Amino acid sequence: MQTLLDLGPHCRRVLGALLEKEQTTPDYYPLTLNALISACNQTTNRNPVMVLKRFEVLAAIHELEKYGLVQRVTGPRADRWRHVLIQRIVSEEPKKAILTILLLRGAQTIGELKGRTDRMHPFAHLEQVEETLLELASSEPPLVRELAKQPGQKESRWELNLSQQMEPVIVVQTRETDPDEAQSMNLEERVRLLEQKLEEVLSRLESLEKV
Repeated sequence: MQTLLDLGPHCRRVLGALLEKEQTTPDYYPLTLNALISACNQTTNRNPVMVLKRFEVLAAIHELEKYGLVQRVTGPRADRWRHVLIQRIVSEEPKKAILTILLLRGAQTIGELKGRTDRMHPFAHLEQVEETLLELASSEPPLVRELAKQPGQKESRWELNLSQQMEPVIVVQTRETDPDEAQSMNLEERVRLLEQKLEEVLSRLESLEKV
């Protein structure tokens, strides 16, 4: 049984990037693969900063698709991706903003969350942030948790506690698909997997050359 806590850092970064861009640049959302790679590898508002390669982002997308957390949107020029995490968990704007920042930056204090969520949802004061965190912590299952203060720390920090069980989902086609289109979609999936394997081989070759 898979849980969101079991998802690796690459999957969390992809989810966080999709959530962030939905709220901050909605005109460009859903994201193309190139835009998603750029969003994952941003040096601002990310902790840790990552340099994910194409095959690593594709692998994370594939993992998230299995559990119904990410959906592909087929377009005339390029495929795009969008998250469906919020539809399955929470849809309120303040809660979405906090979950986004926790996905992108890990555990933080209430003050840090207030400052970093401003572009997505401007909290008027720290008490509003705390109230939202308490609501998330009291949901079933709890979505965040408060960490005990460490020696030398003045404020406690909050982190994600996304531990609900996630079953693999069956994606139901919502429109009729003719045989030619279905064949094209299957071919696209095969090409994507081949690209991923090629990237892995190239990465290994690069590592061997450095030895």
